[in-house]
This record gives sequence, C-alpha cells and structure tokens, in this order.
Amino acid sequence: MTLIDCGVQQRIKRKLEDYIEDDDQQLLLLLVSSSSTHNPSVCFPPNHIQFFVSTFPPFNNSNNKTLVLHAKPTDTVESIHEIIQSITGIPVFEQRLIYGGKQLQLEDSLIQCKITKDSELQLVGRMRSALLPEAWKIIDDLESMICRLCKGEILGVRDMTVSCRLEEYYEMIKEKTSVDLAIGYLHIFNSSLPAALVMLYVSPLYANYECANESIQKFFKSFRKLYKEDEAKLPAYKQFASIVLQFCNLLSTAVTYRDPLYTFCRSYLASMMECVKLRMNSYTCDATSSIYKRAVVTVQDIFPLVNQIATHISRALVLSMESVVNNGPLESDVSDFSLLLRSVRNAIIDHVPFGGTFVPMKHDHKLPWYSDEIKYLYTLFLDLLTKLKMCLSKVADYIKVRKEKGDRGWDQYLTILRELFYIARLYQGAEEIFWTSLMHNKVSLCYLIVTYAKRGADYTWILDHKEVTDFESRRHLVMMLLPDVKDEYVGLLEMLISRPQLLAESFEYISGAEPKTLKGGIFMEFKNEEATGPGVLREWFFLVCQAIFNPQNALFVACPNDQRRFFPNPASKVDPMHLKYFKFAGRVIAMALMHKMQVGIVFSRPFFLQLAGLEVCLEDIKDADPYMYNSCKQILDMDPREVDDDALGLTFVWEVEELGSMKVLDLLPDGKYVTVNSRNRKEYVDLLIKQRFVLSISQQVSEFTKGFADIVTNHKLCFKSLEHEDLDGMLRGSESCISVDDWKAHTVYYGFDETDPEISWFWKIVGEMTAEQQNVVLFFWTSVKYLPVEGFRGLASRLHIYKSNESIEHLPSSHTCFYHICFPAYPSMAVMQQRLNVITQEHVGCSFGTW
Repeated sequence: MTLIDCGVQQRIKRKLEDYIEDDDQQLLLLLVSSSSTHNPSVCFPPNHIQFFVSTFPPFNNSNNKTLVLHAKPTDTVESIHEIIQSITGIPVFEQRLIYGGKQLQLEDSLIQCKITKDSELQLVGRMRSALLPEAWKIIDDLESMICRLCKGEILGVRDMTVSCRLEEYYEMIKEKTSVDLAIGYLHIFNSSLPAALVMLYVSPLYANYECANESIQKFFKSFRKLYKEDEAKLPAYKQFASIVLQFCNLLSTAVTYRDPLYTFCRSYLASMMECVKLRMNSYTCDATSSIYKRAVVTVQDIFPLVNQIATHISRALVLSMESVVNNGPLESDVSDFSLLLRSVRNAIIDHVPFGGTFVPMKHDHKLPWYSDEIKYLYTLFLDLLTKLKMCLSKVADYIKVRKEKGDRGWDQYLTILRELFYIARLYQGAEEIFWTSLMHNKVSLCYLIVTYAKRGADYTWILDHKEVTDFESRRHLVMMLLPDVKDEYVGLLEMLISRPQLLAESFEYISGAEPKTLKGGIFMEFKNEEATGPGVLREWFFLVCQAIFNPQNALFVACPNDQRRFFPNPASKVDPMHLKYFKFAGRVIAMALMHKMQVGIVFSRPFFLQLAGLEVCLEDIKDADPYMYNSCKQILDMDPREVDDDALGLTFVWEVEELGSMKVLDLLPDGKYVTVNSRNRKEYVDLLIKQRFVLSISQQVSEFTKGFADIVTNHKLCFKSLEHEDLDGMLRGSESCISVDDWKAHTVYYGFDETDPEISWFWKIVGEMTAEQQNVVLFFWTSVKYLPVEGFRGLASRLHIYKSNESIEHLPSSHTCFYHICFPAYPSMAVMQQRLNVITQEHVGCSFGTW
C-alpha cells in the first residue's frame, strides 16, 4: 500500500513535523470533517478504497489536517498504522485509530471494521514523553477494558470495573490544584473515551448497557459535586461541558430521542448553561490568551439540540390538540428547551455589534456567526406560537364544558409562552404579534395561570401586561411573590394579646420579631380566653388593622370622598414613635396578604401608586383631597389671558397647617418670588401635588415600605403587578351584600338533614336579617368579617351546621377555626329567631366562638 503520491506524502509529513515542537509537546489527532481535501483527479489502483485519517493538534490554532489514504479492503489495521508511522514518526504502539466510536484492533481487516469509500477515521496518539502520562494510562486501560466487554469477554476478579476506573480518574482531577492540569485531564478524556463508553452503552449485552449507564451517570454527578464543593474549579466544570456535549452528540445518533441516558446527558448539559458562557466561535479574540480559555461550547454546538427539542415540542402540541389522552409536551423537554434557549439568546444579545432588535427573516451580513440562528429563531417563534394559539382555543372549549381530564398536558404552556416572549423581544414587531395572540385567548391564559402557575417560577414577563389578565390571575401571580405560609409548629410566632392593649402589645410582638419568623405561621391567643387557632388569628388581623388605620391614632387619615380609603397622615410626627409604627403597619399588611386575610382596609390611590413606585397625577387625588383637585382643575382650565393677568395671585409656594400653625413651603427655590402664569401653571400643579402627596409623607411611606419588604422581597413588583382595585379586593374583600343563596350553597349539615324544619327556619331567619346582622352572624360563625371577592367560594372550606345535644335553652355556639356553628333542635321558629337575635348583637357576636 502506498500514499497517493510522494509529493503529497512529503508535504503532509513536513506539516505534521511542524506540530511537534519538542519532546514535551502533547499531540492529539482528532476527527473533523474535511471534505475540502478530496481530490477527484487522483486515480487509485483497482480494488482499492479511499479513506481519510483526520488529524488536529488541539493546543495549536492551526487549521485541521487530513491524511488521504487508500488500501485494499482486506488490508489489516496494523498495516495502516505502519503507513501512518512512516509519515508522522509516531510508533505504531503509540497510535490508536477510532472509527464509528470503536477503537480498531490491529489484527482486523478494513472490511471487518466496515471501513468503506470516503470513511473518516480518527487518529489519537501522543509522544512517548507526553504530559500527564498517568491520565493516558487510565484512558488506555479503560478503552481496552471496554473493547473486551464489547467482544463479550467476562472480566476477571482482578480487573477493576469501568465505574471504578472512572472514579479513579475523577479523583485524580479533583486532587489537581492547577486548574490547567485539571482541564488537561478533561481534554485527554474527551479524546476518545466518550465514543468508547457510548459503544459500550449500545452493546447488545444488557450487562454492558447497565455498566455504561451507571458509570456515565456516576461520573457526571461527581463533577457536579466537585463544583459545589470547590468553586475554584469552575473553569474545569465549564470545560466538562464539552464532554457532556460530546456524549449528547454521540447518543443522539446512536439511540432514540427518549433514551434515558440521552435525556439525562441533555438535561445535565442544560443545567450547566447558567455557568457556561457561549461564544461566537471556538476561540477567544485575544490571540495571546491560553488555549484553556477558549470557549468550550458555542452557539453552533447548542443550536442543534434547541432545534431538536423544539421540533418534539411542536409535535407534542399538535398531538395534544388531536387527542385528550395525550399528555402534551414533557416537562423535561420544556425545561431543557428553556435553559438551552436562554443561553443562546444571551449569547446573541452579548455579541451582536449593535443594540436594538432584528428585522424578521432579513439576512444581515454584519452577523456572520448568527445570521442563520437568528432567522431560525424567528421561524421557531412563529411555529410554536401558532400551535399554542390553537391549544389555547382547546383550553377555552374545555372551560366552557368542563370535560373530565381535558386539561392534561397543559401545565407546560406557560413556560413555552415565556420563552416565546423572550424570543419576541429580539425582533421588530414580534412582541405585538405575541401579545395580540394572548389578548385573543385571555380567558384561557387566565385559567392556565390560576391552575398551573407555580411558586418560584419567572412570571415577570406577564406581570407587566395586566391587559391580558384578570383579577383572579393577577392575584394568583402576586401570591406567588409572597412567602408560602407553612402549617408547622416549629418556628411559630406565639402571641398572647390583651384586648384592651391590642395595638401596643401587637406592636411589641411584630416589631420585635425577625422577618424570617414573620414569614412562618402564627399562634394567636387572647388573654383570659380559651379560643385559639385560625379563627382567632382571623379576628386578630381584622382588629389590629382596624386599630392601625383608626384616624384617632394619627397614623392614617381617611379620604374625604371615600371614608374606606386611607392615606398616611403628614402630621403623624406628633407621636415620636410614628415611624416605627409605620414599619409595623407595613409588616402587618404584608402578613395579611400572605395569610389571605380580608381586613376591611383599602388604600387611597396616591398611597397605592407610591408603593408601586409610580408617579401621582391630578386625577389620582380626586378622592384623597377633592378641594385641592377642584382648585387645580380650575387653574388648568382657566383662560390663559386671565392667568397671565395675575387673576390667581399665586406664587410657587404651599401653605399648610401643621400642629396648629400655618407653614409656608417653597415649591421651587425662592418660589415665593415666582408668579404662576399660563406657561408654568402645569408645573405649579405638578409640584403642588408632589409636595402634598409625596414629599410630605415620604418618611412614612419609606418606613411602611421597609416593613412590607421585610416580608415580601419584590415589594414594588407586588404592587406594580396589581390594579388599584385588585389590592382593594385582596385587603378588603367583597363589597357586595351577602348572598344568602350563595351562603346556603356552601353549607353542609351534620345531625340535620337539608329538609329538616330547623334548617328551613334558620335560612328564613338569616334571609330576613339586615346586612349588618348577617355580617355579625357570619363573624360569629367564622371570624370572617369580609368575604373574599368570590364570595363563599373563596373561603378555605365549606361552612358547617352541627346539631348539638345541648338544652334548647342554650344559645348557638361556634368553632370558628373550622367554620362550624352548633345549635340544638329548637322547638319552633320563634325560639330559634330569639336565640339568633341574641348573637346578632355586636358585643355578643364578637369573639363568642369557642375555638
């Protein structure tokens, strides 16, 4: 067998000699595609085949090198090694040829190795004085062991298992103090061992399959542990991503899409993407940088995986529309898709040479690395959005008829929508397409949010778009921002409160507690009372909030046009403790929201806007200060000529009564000398509103916000995500009169039957009560003063009427924790009415429950 011609042989030999600088230089010859080296003009002897041996020195920025050889199919692998030795000088015993993931054995012929025309072989070799010889020794032993297992040999007792040898290799990497040495070990591992392990995995012998599966997964998990234990090894962990990617690529062509090891490797790689920064190409732009600093994984490496997963998600969406038994996209697929796509998006954003967005489907020659990916991402966006629109229509149909099990597989829709939103932000006009699609499917979207939105997931993308959500879905999303109340006795905040000192003692408990404690459960008890449990806690929340916002305590004032609404009192400084009480108030309100308590308190619009970090304008103060609102409207609506004639007689000052005396504040520097005219009157009104509703209470609002933030980290996002009326519903509850029919529909009976005369009398009596009496009965029964916006459906459970064995002389009793009311079988409707009328008296109905 001869080389294709002597001239080519000598040129290749000289080029290969250039790679070997000295005896310490390590040489790895890796497989690459190099079709450019094909020479169709070369004539080969009959019965010979042409094939390629690809070489590439990884520690050199030179281009890939490929040897073009030809031989008879019956020639042995050993003869090919001898030809390579004549060209490179590498001894045969230092060479390894890899083809199809298998190391070729010297005695086998080319036809036995299934080498055909234009096959590409991988040559892996090293000089005898190579670096890290102990690493090469283990890799050699592992490959030999794997080859024996694939041939069906049973290893002897003295032979170490594959898993043990891999663990030994990992320990050697772990012990290296030099990150560069650790990375060198990983380069050696990646030279050929992934292909060998995959060959073992796809072996027809089940024992080999188990061995490879266990060994690979154990090795991967060890590396994750290494990074967690020693963050200094992060560069090595990043380099490990190239090995994981190699396994993904090999397995994707060798096994099915749902193969457990393939999905494990793919998910492992996806989870690594947060610390592996993708680059445009394989090397850093700095030519003097270390080879170890080159990008280990590129956008082009990851994109085929993104494409593959997106294709399967698209198919799953179609199938979920065609069959109710299909589960839709798998959570593992959507999770991997999200993580990998996020890395691709970030890489594109980081490396694009200009800001802004892309024109969809337009090829931009300024983006040589990403032009294809950018075009494909937009195609992916349109495809998945179209499929999801049809899926959301199916959700709408289900909501109408409530088919059993009709919602299987819908739990991943929100995650896919989130990823499509972030893709849409890269393209001109795409966001409008996205939100228009969701607006047309608002009912379905809200259903998915309420049903599937999970705590800890990212919903910021939708919180800013309140137009595509309703109150129930917005409330659900905000509740995901609040701490989750756990029903645990460990770490409970225990409070024993005296009713006459309710505000002062509550202040001591709440202000003195650590924020972590306040995020947990509360054990509440009033002094000299036996009742405990959720019912007492509900009552405490209601009473303490009523006390905080009582205008007599000077912390808050009621709006003149709406006495339900409250605003921080600018004169609260009369109490030297007022700022501490505002922080206490912020904590209590956050805790009330966290515990889903309706406390009968709502905020004025200017106060709500400041909590949300938004500006206050003229229309926002209409209820908070109607006199100022009307005055400012007059100033803005006056004829400009009258204003310029100084008809107003105003300057840029604000006169305010403070602690019984008038105080004049400049709205501008030397504002008393600046006259209000038609040109500056808008500025005057804006500054007046800012002084009255922002600056005058800035300290109070700041302390309230600090208290709220002790419980809710994303406090501004919490308020900003809600409409003002949404917060009303969450804090005050329903403003509608109690529906007795709704009350009755959510009540069950024990000891009584629904058709018993006592039950008929009860509902007739309750139905004839005044609204206030009904509220007292409800409070006596449940400790709920205000129903949720949804009515009785929004309570934690149904209400219960129990038949007691007490004498008919006894009044009804209640167990407010469990929404139980108990009364005996009264002999007549008149007797029952007399007993119920007693508990409708406010001083009796309040705190009359037993527990």
